[in-house]
Amino acid sequence: MNMKIFLRHFMTPISVLSLLLLLTLSVSAQTTTTEVLLETTAGNIRIALYDETPQHRDNFLKLVKMQVYDSLLFHRVIKDFMIQSGDINSKHAQPGQRLGTGDYDYTQEPEFRLPYIFHRRGVVAMAREGDDVNPEMRSSACQFYIVWGRILDDRKLSQIQERLDSATQGRIKLTPEMVTTYKTIGGTPHLDGQYTVFGEVTEGLDIVDRIQQVPTDKYARPLDDIRILKAIVTKDIPQLPKEATKQPAKQRKTARKR
Repeated sequence: MNMKIFLRHFMTPISVLSLLLLLTLSVSAQTTTTEVLLETTAGNIRIALYDETPQHRDNFLKLVKMQVYDSLLFHRVIKDFMIQSGDINSKHAQPGQRLGTGDYDYTQEPEFRLPYIFHRRGVVAMAREGDDVNPEMRSSACQFYIVWGRILDDRKLSQIQERLDSATQGRIKLTPEMVTTYKTIGGTPHLDGQYTVFGEVTEGLDIVDRIQQVPTDKYARPLDDIRILKAIVTKDIPQLPKEATKQPAKQRKTARKR
C-alpha cells in the first residue's frame, strides 16, 4: 500500500513503554514457538503464532510458505478497531474496487481459548462469514485481522458484557484479568468467543497503529494502498503434516468477512 501515513502521537513515551511491557508479559501466557514476518509498505510486523491454536497456526504457516500473502493489500481498515488482509483478489485490485470476498474453498473449525486468549490490542485473528450463514463460526481460510481497538472504562465494558450475553446466550463472560487488560491495553472484547485468535504482534505494533489511522473509502479500503510485500516464516515447527504442502482448493466468492 503506497501512501502518506499520518501517525497520531497520542501516546507518551511512558505509556508506550508500559504498553510494550504489558504485551511482553502477556506473551508468556501462551506458547509461541513459530513466527512470521510481514514486510509491508508501511513497515515490518512480526507475528508470533500460538501453539494453543494448532490448526490455525499450521494453516497460516502453510499459506505463508506458499507465498499466498505476498503482494496482498490491507483491504479493510477501521480506525480504533482493526486492520484486515488476506483477500486473494486484492493482489491485482483496481483503485476503488470493493474487496473482502476473496477466499479459498475451505474453512477452519474455531479454536476458542478463552479466557487466556482474547481480543486484546495486538492479537491476530481469523475473519469469517457472519452467523446467519456460518452459525458454527468457522474461520476463513486466509483472511485475517490485527486488533487495535480502544481502551475501555467500566461503563463501556458493562455494556459490552450485556451485548456478549445476548449474542452468546450468556456463554462468554469477561474475567477480571480480561477486564483489566481491556482497561489498560485496549482491544475489541465484543468479538471474544466468536472469532479465533491465533497469534499476536511482537514487533511492529507502531506500524499497526499507523495503518489503522489512514484515510479510507466508504468500504473501509485505504485510499492509498498498503501492501504486504512479502510474508516470511522466521521460526518454524519441526515438521508440518504432508497435507500442509498441498495447494489450496479453488478460490470461491463468499459473503464479506466480519
